[in-house]
Amino acid sequence: MMVFIDESGDPGFKVAAGSSSVFVLAMVIFDDHGEAARTQTVIAAIRARLGVKPEFKFNKCRADYRDGFFDAISDRRFRVRAIVVRKELIWSGRLRSDVDSFYRFFLKSMMKFDDEALKDATVVIDGSGEREFKRNLKAYIQRHVQTGAVSEIKLKNSRAEPLLQLADMCVGAIARSYRTDRRDPDRWSSRLGNRLEDLWEFK
Repeated sequence: MMVFIDESGDPGFKVAAGSSSVFVLAMVIFDDHGEAARTQTVIAAIRARLGVKPEFKFNKCRADYRDGFFDAISDRRFRVRAIVVRKELIWSGRLRSDVDSFYRFFLKSMMKFDDEALKDATVVIDGSGEREFKRNLKAYIQRHVQTGAVSEIKLKNSRAEPLLQLADMCVGAIARSYRTDRRDPDRWSSRLGNRLEDLWEFK
C-alpha cells in the first residue's frame, strides 16, 4: 500500500490578514503498487501535454488544466480520505497559537482514526519547502498511528513525485468545495466520485 499526503490552506488563525478559514488534509491511497505506477505515468504525460511547469498545483492551475487533469485520472483506481477543519470551531489555545502542534494534531487524527484503512503503508508526505518540524514527523506519526498501519514514512519534493501532485489536486478540489466566494465550488471535488472514501469534518 502506498499513501500520499498533502494539505490545502495553512495552520494560521489570522484570517483577516490572509490565513485560510478552512484547513484540509488528505491522503490518497493506492492498494496496488502497479496502479500507483500507472497513475504516475498518466500524470507525467498529461503534465507534458498541457505544458504545466514545474508541477500540478491546484491553486495555481487554470480551470481548463484542472479539467484536463481530472479527465486524465478518471479511470485510475485510488481512494481518498480527508479531514476538514473549520478554524472558527477550534478553541484550543495551543492549536490556535502553535502551527506545528496544529499540523501534527490533525495529521495524527486523520491517520489514527482511519477505520483501519492503512495497512503496512509506505507514506509519502510533501516535504518541499518543509518547515523544521516536518523533520520530526516520522517518529511522531509512528508513535500515534495504529500498530501495523505504517511501515515507512518518506518526505519528498512534489516536483519530482507526480503522486504528491495528485494529492495536491485532490485536497485542493476538496478545499475548493468549502469556498463560498467561488462559482461552482464542487466542480472538481465531484470528479472524485466514490473514490472519496471518507470526508471527516472535524468538530
